Amino acid sequence: MPDLRERALTRDRPRPQPTLDDVEFFEATARGELRFQRCSDCQTWRHYPRPVCPECQSPRFSWELSSGRGRIYTWSVVHGPTLPAFRDDLPYNVVDVLMEEGVHFQSQVLDCPADEITADMQVEAVFVPLDEEITLIKFRRP
Repeated sequence: MPDLRERALTRDRPRPQPTLDDVEFFEATARGELRFQRCSDCQTWRHYPRPVCPECQSPRFSWELSSGRGRIYTWSVVHGPTLPAFRDDLPYNVVDVLMEEGVHFQSQVLDCPADEITADMQVEAVFVPLDEEITLIKFRRP
């Protein structure tokens, strides 16, 4: 049996594990749709998915279609792997995108050298399937 340290290291890429709060998000991305929760009472958009509105505490919401467009709010370039599974991707970017709907979404900009990422750079969502159940949201320059 491997020791505790060996078991703690992730050898494969982490895979999102949908929960009751975000299963509809992943069902939408599998259909090629980016949807965020929107409060039915105060109309506040929210992401990450959660059962209650952070503004008015209403439990009523719907899943609304996003434009998929946003701007880079902030970013980082990773030069050392946090997990062995990402070693071949070095260096890679991690971005916080401020979506047109006003929510922040963390992901990655594809096909963009790190030195070309800038604050307020326009990006649009692209869908990257992992398998039949999980499709990741990444971004590209328009």
